[in-house]
Amino acid sequence: MPNRPAGSVPSPVREMPALVNAGGDPMSETDLKQQLAERFREVNGDHPMTDTDDAYVSAQFVALEELCAIHGRDADAVRRLMLGQHLPLPGYLRSDGAEMVPADLFALADEAGGVELLEAWFTAHWADPITGKAEWNAYLSGQYVCLHSVTPAAIQRKDYLTTAISAAANEPDAGSARWSERLHALVDELDTLEPAFTAYDRLRFGGPTSRDTCIDAPRARFPRP
Repeated sequence: MPNRPAGSVPSPVREMPALVNAGGDPMSETDLKQQLAERFREVNGDHPMTDTDDAYVSAQFVALEELCAIHGRDADAVRRLMLGQHLPLPGYLRSDGAEMVPADLFALADEAGGVELLEAWFTAHWADPITGKAEWNAYLSGQYVCLHSVTPAAIQRKDYLTTAISAAANEPDAGSARWSERLHALVDELDTLEPAFTAYDRLRFGGPTSRDTCIDAPRARFPRP
């Protein structure tokens, strides 16, 4: 984890007050998984995951319970943090119901000094507090599956690159050799930041991904000289 001395033990996830079910009893693991799945579908819609989607997600992400076992964290406590908007929702729900999360899910909280400090640490990376809050909400949605590693710096760089690539065709020297070199440098850098995506992403986002529009399309429209 970033900024954690070698050999030290990761700080535990802060326990949130227990969620309760309709009868007032503490939620079981099944209740929490169900509520998290329902919240995921509220954000992403209810779209099927194909075998190809499942294979992609299994290669790119880790099941929440497996990640918690690796880091010595309680999966239910993490689910509570997700439902309480302190950690991002899973990026995907695999067909078998597994909550799929990035391998570095806990890295930002560790770097911030704890889950309770994460929001302030995260939003401080933007000069405009309104933008910072909007990016925090986007982060919590779990939909930043467009980056190999979700950090404020990577989010900001992706935003810069996609904006520059989208505007490139309107530059005064568009079509020139120097322009082509600049464009492909931007596209190549974005390519290093983004994963491949899967068909499920185009369903939940309601259209093409940023890889489709800002990597594949420019390369097809403006091939290298």
